[in-house]
Amino acid sequence: MAFESLTDKLQNVFKGLKGKGRLSEEDVKLALKEVKMALLEADVSFKVVKQFISSVQERAVGEDVLNGLNPGQMVIKIVNEEMTSLMGSDTTELSLLPVNEITVIMMCGLQGAGKTTTAAKIAGKLKLKGRKPLLVACDVYRPAAIEQLRVNAEKQQVDFFEMGTDVSPVDIALASLEQAKKAGNNVVLIDTAGRLQIDEDMMNELINIKNAIAVHQTLLVVDAMTGQEAVNVASEFNDKVGVDGIILSKMDGDSRGGAALSTKAVTGKPILYVGMGEKLSDLEQFYPDRMASRILGMGDVLSLIDKAVEAQQQMDEAKEKEMAQKMKKGKLDFEMYLESMKQMRNMGGLSAIMGMLPGMGKIGEDQLPDEKELARLEAIVLSMTPEERKNPKLMSPQRKFRIAKGSGNDIAAVNRFIKQFEQMNKMMKQMPGLMGGKRKGFGKFGGFPGMGGFGGGKFF
Repeated sequence: MAFESLTDKLQNVFKGLKGKGRLSEEDVKLALKEVKMALLEADVSFKVVKQFISSVQERAVGEDVLNGLNPGQMVIKIVNEEMTSLMGSDTTELSLLPVNEITVIMMCGLQGAGKTTTAAKIAGKLKLKGRKPLLVACDVYRPAAIEQLRVNAEKQQVDFFEMGTDVSPVDIALASLEQAKKAGNNVVLIDTAGRLQIDEDMMNELINIKNAIAVHQTLLVVDAMTGQEAVNVASEFNDKVGVDGIILSKMDGDSRGGAALSTKAVTGKPILYVGMGEKLSDLEQFYPDRMASRILGMGDVLSLIDKAVEAQQQMDEAKEKEMAQKMKKGKLDFEMYLESMKQMRNMGGLSAIMGMLPGMGKIGEDQLPDEKELARLEAIVLSMTPEERKNPKLMSPQRKFRIAKGSGNDIAAVNRFIKQFEQMNKMMKQMPGLMGGKRKGFGKFGGFPGMGGFGGGKFF
């Protein structure tokens, strides 16, 4: 889980601060010494850590803090504010020209950083905002990269352009602009070649593309799991090519967090997005204040709501209305269960959702239904006929035996699952409007068996 190691250490420090009624200057200094060590172990730049601790200490040892009613909470508040400032304070949006003009975005980065996938993720987000993006394959050295971009373009249902591997990247970029004008594309995303390490040829190729066409945004994708090395790569790209924004990929696999905390401070360039998973939907807008809260173990409900809204946008409108009506009437069916599972995956999965809820990040894995458990329940539903999914009342002992055999479960598991569904329907009838109202797209799977309300003794 992202920041898991750093979050655990910082929460232990804060627990000690909150446990004391009064704080002395020495208490604060000792606590900040532990914070300093935690940040260094998280692979945050030494210069960044030194400046960060200095800024926090300067504010935290003031008379107003130490003599306040809740000095421990005040110190934590200061750490939160300084961490937000460290990562850029304000959220930086992707800069786009008006819809009647073509915005050219050039993607760059080392091989394996996730550049090609990230380009497709951005295209998908822009499509949801009403833009018409064109993905352009300029990595002529790796045929697999062209095919990968093509496949991802099809998944996102956006336009794709390539000219094979025998044409120079500059010529492909020039031709893609002509194609965009013909097809009415207003955003061109150029996927450039990466290398295993920075070299002169790669940099010259990027510079040549920028000299040949008007690139409005140069976005650098760096692997967050490489920690301080990611910051060094960002600095070199910025010095030699010029970078407008940075995207941190593979953040879900980085338990330390050094890249997120160092990149802006070292390069001066804003972080635009963070990749929190392999799926095309797992690209989050970077909010420094929300990220600070997540690092400090305070949750990130706003980003969770954003994920829910985005998942909602991807749902068929007719299906959405049908689900809302059934929920209000307490007439849940198993088709809705499958749709809710799909929405949960679009939001990053159960563990990602729990990590964004305040106080939930510390819940042990043994208290949550794991992916195997959810897959087992889904197999039960998939073993039903379409009629059985739409009408749970059809379930007879013979049908249950057939479903159990088809899903590889015993009859007791099928009976328990169906009983939970019946209980959920009864609860929905007693509490009309619970899942509807203004919280559009949020909480739609909160009470389904295995995902909420009736978790067989587990947290959910």
